[in-house]
Amino acid sequence: MHLRQPLEVQITVKRTMAPVGSADARLLILGSLPGEASLAAQRYYAHPTNQFWRLLGSAIGEELAGLGYEQRLRRLAARDVALWDVVAEARRKGSLDGAIRAATANELARFVASHPRLEAIGFNGRTAAAIGRRALGQRDGPTFIDLPSSSAALTRPFAEKAEAWKALGRYVGVAPQPELSTLPE
Repeated sequence: MHLRQPLEVQITVKRTMAPVGSADARLLILGSLPGEASLAAQRYYAHPTNQFWRLLGSAIGEELAGLGYEQRLRRLAARDVALWDVVAEARRKGSLDGAIRAATANELARFVASHPRLEAIGFNGRTAAAIGRRALGQRDGPTFIDLPSSSAALTRPFAEKAEAWKALGRYVGVAPQPELSTLPE
């Protein structure tokens, strides 16, 4: 009898994407390392079950989940929000944070120093918080906010996650108001 050997899944080096959002960010949200779907699409939080856009939208009082990616980024920039990841590159099989190996951190201190308006850094999940806090160390400057992961792999109820994410709301700019035009009578 011939037994099938399990397929070897190659552990490959994954690299993060460039930061996106506002150049004058008051709020920086840091994930760990984009998952497979996000890397393939070259879009942050692209996996359809990831709750990031719903959670952030709830926190800042703006519908983001139903928008296209470019429109989401424009809304973030208008609200003084930037997104990035704590890991520059790492070996990882699949998308789970628990599978990250040999991680190299992004130059977070340089990013913070080059964004003088930055008031807060939200860490999306435990891995992002652990690596980000280690990379940034104890310092004066932005407030650190540890958030429950937006990943569907964290099975906490959405309402519970959203309550924690509300802490970000005080660090975003005011939503741009639509321009009023005069209509003929």
